[in-house]
Amino acid sequence: MMHGPEKSDLGVVAMKSANKLWTSAESMERRLGAKGNAGERSTCRTQSRESVHRSLQRVRHRARQEKRGRFTSLLHHITPTLLDAAFSSLKKNAAAGIDGVMWRDYELDRASNLRSLHDRLHRGAYRPKASRRQYIPKADGRLRPLGIAALEDKIVQSALVSVLNAVYEEDFVGFSYGFRPGRGQHDALDALAVGLDRAKVNWVVDADIERFFDTVDHDWLLRFVAHRIGDPRVMKLIRLWLRAGVMDDGSIKETLEGTPQGAVISPLLANIYLHYAFDVWAQQWRKRHVRGRMIVVRYADDIVLGFSLELEARQFVAALNERLATFALSLHPAKTCILEFGRHAIKNRAMLGLGKPHTFTFLGFTHISAVDRAGRFQLQRHSRRDRLRATLARIKLLLKRRMHWSIPEQGHWLARVVRGWFGYHAVPTNFRALDAFRHCVVVLWRRNLNRRSQKANTTWNRMTQIAADYLPPPRISHPWPSVRFAANHPRWEPGASITPAGICAGGVP
Repeated sequence: MMHGPEKSDLGVVAMKSANKLWTSAESMERRLGAKGNAGERSTCRTQSRESVHRSLQRVRHRARQEKRGRFTSLLHHITPTLLDAAFSSLKKNAAAGIDGVMWRDYELDRASNLRSLHDRLHRGAYRPKASRRQYIPKADGRLRPLGIAALEDKIVQSALVSVLNAVYEEDFVGFSYGFRPGRGQHDALDALAVGLDRAKVNWVVDADIERFFDTVDHDWLLRFVAHRIGDPRVMKLIRLWLRAGVMDDGSIKETLEGTPQGAVISPLLANIYLHYAFDVWAQQWRKRHVRGRMIVVRYADDIVLGFSLELEARQFVAALNERLATFALSLHPAKTCILEFGRHAIKNRAMLGLGKPHTFTFLGFTHISAVDRAGRFQLQRHSRRDRLRATLARIKLLLKRRMHWSIPEQGHWLARVVRGWFGYHAVPTNFRALDAFRHCVVVLWRRNLNRRSQKANTTWNRMTQIAADYLPPPRISHPWPSVRFAANHPRWEPGASITPAGICAGGVP
């Protein structure tokens, strides 16, 4: 046991050994390959990049050893090599910020630009620029505001995220899936499906935090970050990014709350905020108040919980409202609900004459209580109809712009679109949506071809042949959730729980 703080060579102030904040460490999921510019150099091909990797591994190791230690010196890990790797990871065709600099422009004098950026960053001369406001349509017709950062801000944020991930990946709990390395939407969907099936929950809480990214309190966020980060230079960078402002209609507006959606560092800051505001608290509440079963899956600000008992579900929602209010957050009244769901929902509601169980949506899928051919409970997931219609509307618009492309050109483009949609939605029990989506695309394509001239007359027989030549057929490509979840969590088992709290659908060793 340590008697007083000691500073290591990594700049960590080691405090007294922490009491565990949760019952058992959550197992980590497999690491996936990096997305983005696959043609660029990887981060471990040269000796200097291997040195960066080893440096961050030491940070991760110390974060694992000192759960309550504070890292007082982290900025030196942002080296020219790490900045170069961060630059390579950015999208080449991404929109420019208010500086107007594109990826290709910066690439022309890459080495010199990155050396200058590194020098300004460590001299304290680097100053972030305001984000450029841009609005994108949502599935419900509203507009989502995005903040497009300047290119150098993206580079520095991406590099710092790599450093901070080495710290926080040792802290984040297993049921947190949003915007984390090696974790994706299907991992969260698998965890939820396995939890609903094996934990035998009867009630689901579908919780959504209202305008989360717009209402994050800066003071609370900085206090949360300061729990682990004691480097004043890193804290200053985060403070500058939060208050850099946004340019909207030619004028720069100061941001006093919220994190800019679209910024590279925003997802990590959001996870840090919710880690302290929700995750750790939910773990403690589960241990102290739950007598039945309880599962939790969180993806960013979308949270789904399962309970064995209705009373405990309602008690949790009431306690959660009070908890979030402390941190200037609130549950969305229209999107947050408690519904009967699970293996007994169909029978219980039929006995009371209430009809079919209600459904809920999570990560693009509508989750439905159903039964298989043997009459056993089966969770079915169907693509959300509103999202499907919005995608088809977008395809219709883009097809119109490509009306006079040749059939092979249109076919190759549509094949990429359909294949990409299938890549996410081709889950078990969702075949009808795949088939319907492909059929609608073929209908739109035929209509587009027949409008190219008054003499055009593409028959259905001809259109069927064209579609067969270019478009992939509907096929389920994802394994059943329990199969993939068991492969990613080989030590997980239904009985590996802390009685009476139940399992955590994030993987329990």
